[in-house]
Amino acid sequence: MAIDRESHVLVVAGADSSGGAGIVRDVETIAALGPRSCVAVTAVTAQTHRSVDWIEHMPPGLVVAQMRAALAANDVKAMKIGMLGTNGAIEKAAAVLRDHPDIPVVLDPVLASSSGRALIMEDAVAALRNDLMPHCRIVTPNLPELAVLTGSAIAVDEASACRQGEELSRTLSTAVLVKGGHARGNEAVDWLLQPQCPPLRFMAPRLPREMRGTGCMLSSAIAASIALGMSLEESVRRAKRYVFDVLSGSA
Repeated sequence: MAIDRESHVLVVAGADSSGGAGIVRDVETIAALGPRSCVAVTAVTAQTHRSVDWIEHMPPGLVVAQMRAALAANDVKAMKIGMLGTNGAIEKAAAVLRDHPDIPVVLDPVLASSSGRALIMEDAVAALRNDLMPHCRIVTPNLPELAVLTGSAIAVDEASACRQGEELSRTLSTAVLVKGGHARGNEAVDWLLQPQCPPLRFMAPRLPREMRGTGCMLSSAIAASIALGMSLEESVRRAKRYVFDVLSGSA
């Protein structure tokens, strides 16, 4: 049997039965931008576009076994991590990242669903921040997630969002992309903060259309672009353009 060694992105995330977010969004985004995907399912959910009715977290040992099998089978050039959910899964995933420090990791720190249902155990947030994030190339919180991760109030303007992002980047010694989708105004502004680098501002017109899974799409698009050899700045710019094109109906 021939072994496929094409460049892959390993997606570590939950399954959304509605198809609106999670692994479904991740895989379709990565495919649209070029690389192939392999997956490690961290949770199975029963949900609609309005509510999450059931969550079953995968055993941590099964999560890590999927990750290691995918890495052994494929030429993984980047990882995208989304919903992990539990302390055990976070600790196991962090161990895999420590064993593969050469693979850049994009972490979308999924804390809650669009409907507001918590997708991570309350006691696992500290493990996500302290044990996993320092091993990632970039972390992509929205404004509510950024507030939780920095122990702050939700940023009310770009300046306070930048300060929180810079604090998180400095603490983690990694890049942080602060997503402005929850802000107000005619522009959707994201900020890329990196240690020892000036802040970079990425802007797109704010569209009236709402869509679930945009955080999954953005982080997966960044991972796909990194897997193709693009710089972090190029990857963020391409990913933001891709999400805008999908939302505007031009993709």
